[in-house]
Amino acid sequence: MISASVELTSEDALRLNVLLAGDLLAVRIDEGARMLYGLTSRGEARIVLNPVGRAERYIMRVRELLGGHALDSPGGFPVHLRHWTRVGHSSPKNLEVLLKLGEPEAVLAVACSPTLTDELARRAWWALPTMEIARVMLACAAVREGSMGKVLVDYLVEYLPFEEDPVTAMNTVRAVLASGLIEPAPREQLWRKARRRPHYLIGFLESCPDSMPDDPPRDWPADLARDTPATRLLARCFTGAGQAYLRTAELVLEKPLTHETAYLLLNLLGEYFHAGSEVGEIDGFTAEAAALRALSQLKASVAQPILTRTTAVGPLMRRHLEPLFAPIIAHIRILRGVP
Repeated sequence: MISASVELTSEDALRLNVLLAGDLLAVRIDEGARMLYGLTSRGEARIVLNPVGRAERYIMRVRELLGGHALDSPGGFPVHLRHWTRVGHSSPKNLEVLLKLGEPEAVLAVACSPTLTDELARRAWWALPTMEIARVMLACAAVREGSMGKVLVDYLVEYLPFEEDPVTAMNTVRAVLASGLIEPAPREQLWRKARRRPHYLIGFLESCPDSMPDDPPRDWPADLARDTPATRLLARCFTGAGQAYLRTAELVLEKPLTHETAYLLLNLLGEYFHAGSEVGEIDGFTAEAAALRALSQLKASVAQPILTRTTAVGPLMRRHLEPLFAPIIAHIRILRGVP
């Protein structure tokens, strides 16, 4: 709570109350420019704030006014906001209220809600257009299937080159590809960039395991049936798409950047090769059958004994992981039919 002595100027108070009395949909505050923006059904309104005294205390008083109006609980705004963000009031009506607080944390709570709608996503995006907001909203089916899905994907693709954190960049690629909304041309550009940034490739392994640019397929014997999950898995590995998947997985295994990338990669490989646990002997493919059985056992927990003992990333982490990853790469090369 701030001191009651911090009061809004009469001009600001009048303009804010006029805005609040209308059909206000969302609020955004630019503290540096001392500007408040309001989204209404008629468009965008803006109010230039004229702080008296310390600007940050004045902005807090503005937010207190917004919170009191939206929550119908003067002075209770900070407690309510923390509670909402922590436990989630996910009905659309409650989400609408959060967008009127002019608080980034409240917008993030809306973006993360499982009951987010396309219209609320539009308002949230107006209120806080950031990479994080775009990623979390794309996880919602209603957003992906609505008008906002393509908007968010295009934004993430455009600003991906400016993302310096490799884990965040990896998750951005994952969100874009998982949405299924990226156009063929930017998808191809993203694939080419991923050849130089192996952590991008995890998104392709996760969402496009059978639709990466094909490698030459391996020959499948005409007399070998594909009537079990295990033989169908081996046949999948022998296709051009399967060979591309294997080569891509090998590239990522050779250069994992962080703990997160290593854990995620191992889970993805275990899921892809899951049916390999049922592989018995396959005539003429003894080594491949053994490779499938070994790869089917992969999951994040196999790396925990190594990674929980180190905070290293990059080349040093790779040296720690070599005893685990070298045999995995060897199994993949057997399935690729290369030395």
